[in-house]
Amino acid sequence: MIDPGCQLCPRLADYRTSLQIQYPDYHCAPVADFGARDARLLIVGLAPGLHGANASGRPFTGDASGDLLFGALYQHGFASQAMARSRNDGMQLIDCRITNAVKCVPPKNLPQTVERNTCNHFLAQEIRDLPPGGVLFTLGGIAHRMVIRALGLCEAAYPFGHGNRYQLENDRQLFASYHPSRYNTNTGRLTAEGFARVVRDIREVLL
Repeated sequence: MIDPGCQLCPRLADYRTSLQIQYPDYHCAPVADFGARDARLLIVGLAPGLHGANASGRPFTGDASGDLLFGALYQHGFASQAMARSRNDGMQLIDCRITNAVKCVPPKNLPQTVERNTCNHFLAQEIRDLPPGGVLFTLGGIAHRMVIRALGLCEAAYPFGHGNRYQLENDRQLFASYHPSRYNTNTGRLTAEGFARVVRDIREVLL
């Protein structure tokens, strides 16, 4: 369980405090994972978005990245609705849990290496809760590398790439995708169809 007043990363704690003054209605605290602990799909993003999860208090809720993610999850039966705008919108995940590798919003959406390392033990615990036969789904290269670190594996043996798929211990699998950010969709690096194809492949594993 993450302490809502966590001070382990001074830069991030100070940033949260400054944001709370600027946006008094925002969550501005560490963002906990969302979904059942025994879910067979664990999705890992990088960090809360400034006007998304940092505002709503729920991963990928309230921004364009979440629109793409939840749309694909709904399409393939992992979510009860296609849009997630607030933590009180009735969204329910189905055999799915969503988290971030770093729990607090970082300046310029980029956590420092020491902050990634400090938060990695929280991620490792969340991964340990994933049942045998489950799927890890990493969104973006940094989140992917943090998952590999949390698993105690060699990064060179599990390189990031959109659509990459790896077999892990305990009959688990690891899938990777570009992050569903507006930047990636606007530049054409990622399309809604390309993202949904990876979610479809995961659904075929978790029938």
